Amino acid sequence: MTLWRIRATVDDRPGYLSVLTASLALRGVNILSVQVHTTERGAVDDFLVDAPDTLDERDLVAAVERGRGRDCWVARSGARGLVDQPTRMLGLANRLVRDPDVLGELLGSLLSARSVTWRATPGPERAGPGGETMWLTDPVGGYFEVLRDVPAFTPAEFARAQALVDLAATVVRQAADRITLVLADGAELTVRPATIDDLPAVRETHERCSARTRHRRYLSGTSGPSDAQLRRLLEPASGLSLVAVREAHPGGPARVVALANLVAEGTMGELALLVEDAWQRRGVGSALLRRLVTRADQVGYAALVAHTQADNTAMLRTLYRLGQPRRVDRDGSLLTVTLSRVDAQVQRATGDAAVPVPGPAAAEA
Repeated sequence: MTLWRIRATVDDRPGYLSVLTASLALRGVNILSVQVHTTERGAVDDFLVDAPDTLDERDLVAAVERGRGRDCWVARSGARGLVDQPTRMLGLANRLVRDPDVLGELLGSLLSARSVTWRATPGPERAGPGGETMWLTDPVGGYFEVLRDVPAFTPAEFARAQALVDLAATVVRQAADRITLVLADGAELTVRPATIDDLPAVRETHERCSARTRHRRYLSGTSGPSDAQLRRLLEPASGLSLVAVREAHPGGPARVVALANLVAEGTMGELALLVEDAWQRRGVGSALLRRLVTRADQVGYAALVAHTQADNTAMLRTLYRLGQPRRVDRDGSLLTVTLSRVDAQVQRATGDAAVPVPGPAAAEA
């Protein structure tokens, strides 16, 4: 007997699956497992079967077609195919939690793909399967393009693959960015990825900040963002946000003292920072931004930008300390500082020094 994978589409009507299975049974084919993928074209049935050695691919296709199946695809399978899909997904998830860097390899294994490519450019307007191509949105930025020759991807396969990509993003956010930050004065803060559960604490952080600090962060108004805006900042669709937390100590509860954001759009990332007044000029902002820049390098953004007021010397000095090549564009009192990640990588390789930024803060830095 020989193991085969068979995929075929049948009308999504009562009794049609039984006609197909009966046609296979008449030829001595033993069905070991079946998955049904509902699509707009009908029900796509995915079988793992054990067939007599006398049957070849053409015989199996003929049996499917006699059973009212269409768009048939047949391929030999190995012993790995005997593992049921839920068990296989749990195994892949376990590997991913241990090492999120193998995501591309796991997607290729899950989908029997010819190639899996991560792209930093904006993805298709609508992620999902498109024939033999699948696009998966990466929550940390960019998207995955998955190709295979046959068969065409189904919505169920897309849902499984996107769940794996989302899990990888969660693992990276939770595992890679939680540290204890010890400041020069001996104070300790926990730096970790922000979550939507931080909303009440971050709202209180904004309330403790002066109107001037809020205005410097948001460049307009002094009241700060709404709860809906804060939710988007805490868990951006693409990018990463970090909070610095003063853990509970005698006499007071834990509280968030700083929030840093990396919000991505295509190959560009935007940096922003809010530090509570009492914690400013103590190295908190620099530490948070360094971690976001490191994350941006890992993802592969082409450039980072930060918007700040020309007289905000503290923020400008913080950007200077990142030690990256930069360009400054001025629009009235507003400065846009661009950190080129491509140039930075070349510069690190050649040992060239960073180009100084002209501007009103140069003398004060």
